[in-house]
Parts: sequence; structure tokens; C-alpha cells
Amino acid sequence: MESSRTKLGEMSRAKRSKSARKVYTARNSARSNSRRHREYFDSHEVYDHETQHSSEHRIRVGLSSSSVSPMTVAETFAQAAKHGYDGVEIMVTHNAETRDVDLINGLAAETGLEVMSLHAPTLLFLPRVLHKDHWEKLRITANLAKAVGAKTVVLHPPFRWQGEYALGFVDGVRQVSEETGVVLAVENMYPWRAGVREILVYYPDWNPLDEDYDALTFDFSHASTAGMNALETVSEIFDRLRHVHLTDGSGSLKDEHLIPGAGTMPVAETLQHLAKHDWAGDVVVEVNTRFVTKKSIREQMLADSLAFARTHLGLEAEDGRRDSLSHVHTSEIRVSDAPTSDDNSNS
Repeated sequence: MESSRTKLGEMSRAKRSKSARKVYTARNSARSNSRRHREYFDSHEVYDHETQHSSEHRIRVGLSSSSVSPMTVAETFAQAAKHGYDGVEIMVTHNAETRDVDLINGLAAETGLEVMSLHAPTLLFLPRVLHKDHWEKLRITANLAKAVGAKTVVLHPPFRWQGEYALGFVDGVRQVSEETGVVLAVENMYPWRAGVREILVYYPDWNPLDEDYDALTFDFSHASTAGMNALETVSEIFDRLRHVHLTDGSGSLKDEHLIPGAGTMPVAETLQHLAKHDWAGDVVVEVNTRFVTKKSIREQMLADSLAFARTHLGLEAEDGRRDSLSHVHTSEIRVSDAPTSDDNSNS
């Protein structure tokens, strides 16, 4: 089992070189990389259809508040409970209820669901939520997480213009984690596009692989936008991977957050890889339902996403929806029908 992960990691490291000097722009290669990766998976059978793999460790599957509409704490718990999720991830926003400890703990007790994680307000449109000082913002979020029983805080790397916070981010994240006892899992992002060039707005990088983080979050939609090979990347960061945002992408320049199986990423293969190699961590469904008008369709998207996770992680399907997705890369909602977002600040 270790040999396949080691080989994938070596392949990835061979393609990249570390550099302390970060450039501001790079050649736009995401689309060609996405096409090359997809061609590889189309021509090489990676998924093991003969064996159902499952991890020796408990893998929880949760629902992100950014997946529900309206994006409220109460609706997140309601939808997670209705469909049989193990817990929730709450995105901390301008909405006061996302940081209301009594409300969150009350809903957790009422539904029996766990608060698996909080997503720190580190998005572009949330610069002053909780605190104007970025380090205090992270400390407050970590302490909120402890208050609601969450062990993990998901956060984005900083923007270049965020000064000392950006320059000291890698060491600072480790310090806040040690101070609070909460895992701070830095999420992979993607370069912004300007014609044939990529603008590298994140510091030290949109890609956290080369940085000395203790814990990482992997997001399939962000990886799709960046043109990353999901399976290869997850194999390389396996020992530091604490959290997965389960979604999909079609290789578009948009951060799409499609339901898993509706895009072209090797999502099923990657989940099976995690299960096969006894990964320990949480998987949180983070899909875009905001532009779907019919509630029944939104709810089906959430149900299908959970079924997809359980099938390919080898988990028991409590509500009988196991294997509802009949093909690794197909879904009732196709890429052409699924909602997309032009917002470059998706979670």
C-alpha cells in the first residue's frame, strides 16, 4: 500500500522545484494540465471495482454550511440531520449566528450531530469579521471551535497585501495551533487568471504543498481550477492531510464546487485511495447549491454527495442510499446542468 503512495509522491516532487523567491505571475497552464490529467485517468484504470476498501480509522462525513441555501446554521443542521450526515462544518461569516456558541451547541444537542470543524473568515470578502487583526481572528476562531467541540479550523493562505501576517504565516499558524490545541488545516487555493498569465495573489503560495504546514485541507474544486492532479497531490500530502472538502470541478477557470461525480476530477479514485491506505480525517461536502431554485433538487444534491462519499470511502450507508451513483464519473446532475459561481473567493 505504501509503495503506490510513495511512487505518486515522487512523481509530483520531480515536477516541482522549491524556491524561496515567489514570483507574481506565471504562465497560465491550468487548463492544459487539467486536460492532461483527465486523459491519463481516462486511459488508465485506477479505480478498484473488485474490492471495497475502508479505512481502519473512523472517517466522518460532514456538511458545510456553504452547501445549503439559505446559508444559515439552523438550515445546515436541519439538512445534515435529514440526510444522515455525521456532522457539520460552519463557515464563520458576517452572520452573528455563525459564531453563536449557545445556538450551535443547542442545535448539535438537538440533532445529535457533531460540529466537526469551523471555517475561519479568511475569504476575500470577510476581511474584518471577528477582528481586524488577522492573528487575533484566527485565535478567536480556534477558541470558538473549542467552545463548540470542533477539533479543526480550516483556513486559506493569506493574500500578498496582508503584510506581516502573510510573511509570518507558516510559523504563525503553527503557533496559534499550539496555543489553542486546535488543528489549523491550511487549504489549497488556485491562481487568479489574467489572459495568458496567472496572478499569484496568495502568499507564500496558493499551493500549500511546498510549505512547512503541520496540517492541510484538500479541496477538489480548487484543485480543478488550479489544474492539479488530485490523486497525486493527496498521496504526497497524505501524512499531513487532516481534512477534505468534497466537491468536483470540470477544469474550468471558475471555482465551480460541483457535486462529486459531476465534474472531471478523480474524486472517486482519491476517496478510495484514502480508504485503502487507512487515512484518518474528516470529509466535508462543500458544493454550490445557491443558484438552484428548487429545494427538492438542492436536497437531492446533498443526498447524492453523501452517498458518493460513503460508497467510495467504503462506509456503511445508514439510509439505504449506498451506490446511488452508478458510475465513478457520472451523476444525475451533469457538468452542463450544475450551478457554477464566478466568485473567486469560494470556500
